[in-house]
Amino acid sequence: MAANIEDLLSRARAIRADILRSTTEAGSGHPSSSLSAVEVVTALYFGGFLRYDPKNPHWPDRDRFILSKGHAAPVLYAVLAEAGYFPKEELMTLRKLGSRLEGHPNMLRTPGVEASTGSLGQGLSIGIGHALAARIDRKDYHTYVLTGDGELDEGQIWEAAASAAKFGLDNLTAIVDRNHYQQTGAAEEVLNMDPIDGKFTAFGWQTFTINGNDLGEVLTALTRARAIKGRPTCIVALTHKGQGILPLLQKLGDVNFHGKPIPPKHLDEALAEISRVEATPAMALQSPAGTPDAPKSGTKR
Repeated sequence: MAANIEDLLSRARAIRADILRSTTEAGSGHPSSSLSAVEVVTALYFGGFLRYDPKNPHWPDRDRFILSKGHAAPVLYAVLAEAGYFPKEELMTLRKLGSRLEGHPNMLRTPGVEASTGSLGQGLSIGIGHALAARIDRKDYHTYVLTGDGELDEGQIWEAAASAAKFGLDNLTAIVDRNHYQQTGAAEEVLNMDPIDGKFTAFGWQTFTINGNDLGEVLTALTRARAIKGRPTCIVALTHKGQGILPLLQKLGDVNFHGKPIPPKHLDEALAEISRVEATPAMALQSPAGTPDAPKSGTKR
């Protein structure tokens, strides 16, 4: 699946800017959790992997994308606006009374949203339902589910992982946003789930580990995943929470920066930073050690 990297990089920068502007305008939200996933979601929607029609959101043959880490709704909304599901101006209504863009995705209100998520751990099970439905209906659509790494603390994820392998769902791809943080701190310190790739492999999945903030690696992994037959695929995407504005988060003394927007007085600085970011070197993702409140180094990821 050919993709123009320069076009994708340009879109990724625009999407990051929309995430920052919309959450700062709202005065709430999860920009850092959204920023880590930009390359993955951009590649899916604009790299030739998802079939969709903004004018017909419920087209039966569309591919499905489920944002299981629903608190990262700003990245989904920014991508859907970029794809033409609704005007970009509507992003500035995020979390406001009467807006279609709620704090967590609502499939009953927002065009392009496949599942109402936010209660963590449920998205992979929903994805299995879509994948099984495709098999029963003899449809060839593919279902992608993006989870967080903190979300893997939920037991429902692993029940779903076992079930997907049992049914041999090669039309299902799980992507883990391995940004090393969750609400209360470093994911490894809250509940260390390493090795994530080893666990999915043990359940019977084909697993790849990549730099999730490098569009080239994301595109390659998605292409490989579509070629796997007879089993589901899992892509462990090593990312940085707040990717694109890490220097600012370090300056503010909080690289987790969970569940709060960039203050208005720092918005221009954040927007200037994302204009300079293209990718994170792969080795920089092995451990975010050396940054304030960083997780401790553990198993090589």
